Amino acid sequence: MKLQFQQLCIMMFLFIGGTALAQVSFEAKVSKKRLGINERLRVDFVMNKNGDDFSPPNFRGFQVVQGPNQSMSNIWDNGKRSFTKTISYFLAPQTKGNLTIGQATVDIDGEIYKTSPISIEVTSAVKKPNDPNNVDYIIDENIHLVAEVSKAQPYLNEAITVVYKLYFRSPINISDVRELDNPTFSDFWNHQIKIDQIRATSGTYKGEAYNEVIWRKVVLYPQKIGKLTLEPLTLNLTVGVPSNRRDIFGSRIYQQAQKVVTAGKRTIDVKALPEKGKPAGFTGAVGVFDFDVILNKDALKASESFQAKVKVSGKGNLKLFNLPELSTPNTLEVYEPEHNENVRTNLSGMQGSIEDVYTVVPQYQGKYPIPPISFSYFNPKTKQYKTLRSQDLIVNVFEGPTATTTSNEKGLSLTNKQQILRNDGNFRFINLNTDLTAINSQTFWLSRFFHVLLLLPFGLLFLFILFKKLIFGKKQDTTSLRQQRAKQLARKYLSSAKKALGKEGQFYEALERALHNYLKAKLHIETTEFSKQKINDLLVEKQIATADAKAFVKLLENCEMARYAPESQVTMNADLKEASTIITLIDKQL
Repeated sequence: MKLQFQQLCIMMFLFIGGTALAQVSFEAKVSKKRLGINERLRVDFVMNKNGDDFSPPNFRGFQVVQGPNQSMSNIWDNGKRSFTKTISYFLAPQTKGNLTIGQATVDIDGEIYKTSPISIEVTSAVKKPNDPNNVDYIIDENIHLVAEVSKAQPYLNEAITVVYKLYFRSPINISDVRELDNPTFSDFWNHQIKIDQIRATSGTYKGEAYNEVIWRKVVLYPQKIGKLTLEPLTLNLTVGVPSNRRDIFGSRIYQQAQKVVTAGKRTIDVKALPEKGKPAGFTGAVGVFDFDVILNKDALKASESFQAKVKVSGKGNLKLFNLPELSTPNTLEVYEPEHNENVRTNLSGMQGSIEDVYTVVPQYQGKYPIPPISFSYFNPKTKQYKTLRSQDLIVNVFEGPTATTTSNEKGLSLTNKQQILRNDGNFRFINLNTDLTAINSQTFWLSRFFHVLLLLPFGLLFLFILFKKLIFGKKQDTTSLRQQRAKQLARKYLSSAKKALGKEGQFYEALERALHNYLKAKLHIETTEFSKQKINDLLVEKQIATADAKAFVKLLENCEMARYAPESQVTMNADLKEASTIITLIDKQL
C-alpha cells in the first residue's frame, strides 16, 4: 500500500512538471519552405506568453521588405484563456540556393527561449507567384503606381505632362500614403499642378476595373536634347488586407501591412529643333503665338512720355524665351523695359501673355516712325517655323522745341539736331548810378527800434509757450486717434475669434488666422508660409520692439498648442485680450 502511494506521488509530480514545462512555447513558422527568387516569404515568431527583449535572427541571404509587425490575440473559451503573440517579417530572397533562418530569442518570465533554425530552398524565378494566402502576393496583384507621359518624343522646349496615378481594388484598402522618393526633373523646366483634393474615382487599369487616385500632375519642358530620364516616384502605403478571422459582429478582420510601390523610371527622347528654315532672330519660342507692338498714345507734346508694349500671347514656353527689342529713332529717349507676365500653367502647358513695356520720351516736335520688328517661333504640330511682324507705327509730337530736320517724302523726321535758342535775358549790365541817403544821428536807445528789440525776446517766449502747448495738444490728439484706430483694427481682425469663444478648436484656429491676416495686411506678405523665428526676425526688421515681437510669436505658438489641448473659457478670454493688446502695440510702432 505504501509502495502504491509513492508511485502515485511520483506520477503526479511528473504530470505537474510536464504541465509546467508545456505552459510556455516559442516557435518560428514560415509560409513556405520552397519558393522562387521573385517570391516573398513570411516568417512568424509565435509565443503563447508575452515576452520581452525579442531578438530576431540574422536574415542572411534575405532582404526584410516589411516588419516587424506585431499582433496579439486573447481568447476565452469555456472559461479557459488562450493567449498568442505573433511577430511577423516579410522577406525577399537575394540569392538562389539553400538558405537558413537562424534562431530568434525572447525573454519570458526571466527565461530565455529560442526557436529552431529553418532551412529554406530558393529556386529560380517562377513565372508568377501564386500563393493566394500570401499578404504580399495579394497586395502586388491589386496595387499599381503608374506614370502616364503625354509624349515620349517631344521637341526641345515642347510641353509634356506626367500624371502619377495609383490604382487599387478590392479586397484591399489603403489607410495612409507617404512619399519616399520624389523625382527632381533636373533636365526639365517643371511646374507641379496643385491638386485640391486627393480622392478615389472609378478607373480602368489594363482593361480591368480599379479605384483610381491621381496623386500628382507635372508639366515639363525639356531643356536638353537626347534621352532624358524621369526619376521614379516612390510611395509607402499602409494597406489593409482581409484575414480569415472575423469579429464578434461577423465582419472580416483586416490586418495592416506596409507596401512600397514605385512608378519606375521613364525615358524621354527629346528631339532637337530643325535647322532647316530656322529664322535668324529665333530665340527658342516653341508653341503657337500672336505678336504685336502696341502704343498707349500716338500723339503727345514734347517732353511728355508714351509707352510702347512688345507683347507675345498664346500657348507655349512663354517663360523660356526673350522678347525682341523695340527699335526706335535715335532722337527718342528710351528707358529699360518693364517685364510683365500673365501666365497660367495647366495640363496642356503654359498659356497667357508676356510683355516688355518701354517708356519713351521725345524731346522735340515732329513725326517719328516706330519701325516694325519681327518675332519667330516653332510650331511642333506643323513642325515649321513662323515669323510675325509688327505693324508700322508713327508718333506725332507737337508743341515742343523745334529741331533742324530732314524729312522723307512722307514727312517723317529722320534726323534731329537741336537749335541754340537766343535768350536776351542771359546778360545784364551793372547799374552804376547810386542813390545814397544820410544816416539819422538820433540816439539809438531812445529810438523805436531799440524798444522793439527790447520787447522782442519776451514776445518770442510767449509765442514759443503758446506754440508748444498747441503742438503738444495736437500730438496728444494724434496719439489718441492712433490708439483708437489701432484698437478698431484689433477688433476687426479678432471679431471672428471672439464669435468662436467657448469652442476651443475653432477659437484658436480663428485667432491664429486673425494674427496672420493682420501681418499680411500690414506687411503685404504671406506669413503663413514662414516659421515662427522668421516672423520674429521680420517684425524686428520693421523696428518692432523685441519684447512685442516675441509676445506676438508666443501667442501664435499658444494657438497651435491650444488646438490640441483643452483650454478653459478664462484662458480663451485672456488670450483674446492679449492678442488685442499686442496688435495695438505693433500697429502703433508700424
